[in-house]
Amino acid sequence: MHRTAPRLARILACAAVPVMLVATGCSSGDSGSKKATATPSHSVTPSPSASVKAATFAKLPEVCKSVDEKTVDSLVPKAKKKEGEALPATAPNDSASCFWNGLNGEDPKDLQYRGLTISLKRFSADPTLGSGEKLAATYVGQRTTKAATEDGAKDGKTEKVGGIGDEANSIATDYRKDNDDYRNAIVVTRTANVVISVKYTGAGFEGAKNPDAGDLMKNAQDAAKQVVASVAAANKK
Repeated sequence: MHRTAPRLARILACAAVPVMLVATGCSSGDSGSKKATATPSHSVTPSPSASVKAATFAKLPEVCKSVDEKTVDSLVPKAKKKEGEALPATAPNDSASCFWNGLNGEDPKDLQYRGLTISLKRFSADPTLGSGEKLAATYVGQRTTKAATEDGAKDGKTEKVGGIGDEANSIATDYRKDNDDYRNAIVVTRTANVVISVKYTGAGFEGAKNPDAGDLMKNAQDAAKQVVASVAAANKK
C-alpha cells in the first residue's frame, strides 16, 4: 500500500540513495625475499616491461553539467534542485557524482517521483596493473554486478547495449522500500578510461501507476549518451 500525502516530503528526501562509483583497491607485494647466494647468477632487478598506454582522458567534466537542462527537466520534472547536487569527492578529477530528485504533484491522482544519479570514475594507467582502459573495463563488470542488487533488488535483468561508449550494460530492477514500489533503470558504460553510471529511478505514489520500465531505460540510455559526449568535450585540446 502507498503512504498518505502528508508523509510524501519524507519519502522525497530519502526515496533514492545516490550511488557513487568507488574503485576497488588493488595492491601487490613480494611473496618473499630469497637468500643471497655467494655468487649471484642473475640480477634480481626485473627487466623493463613494455610501456603502458597513457590514459585517453586526463580529466572529467563537471558532473552536474554532464547532461543539459532540457534533459533534467524531462527526466526529473519538478526537480528540487535543477542544477543538481554534487556529492562529496576526495579527488574530483578521478571520481564525481551528481544527484537530482523531484516529485511531480501537478495531478493529485498521478504523483510521480523521479531520481537521477550520474557517477563518473576515471582510471589512470598503472605500470603494474595496466592501462586505464583495462582497469576501467574491469570496473564495468564490477559495477554492473553491484547494480543488479542495489536497493535490495532481486531478479535484476542485465543486458549488453550497443551505441553507448566503448561498451555498455543496462540493468533493470524493481524493489520495495517503505511500502512503496520503485523501478531502477541503470546504464553502466565505458568511454576509454572513464566509467559512467546513470541510475534513473521512478515510482508512482498514492496509488499512481509506476512508470513503464522500457521508458525509464530509454531515458537512462539517452542520458548516458550525453555524458559520454561530455567526457570527450571536456578533454578537447
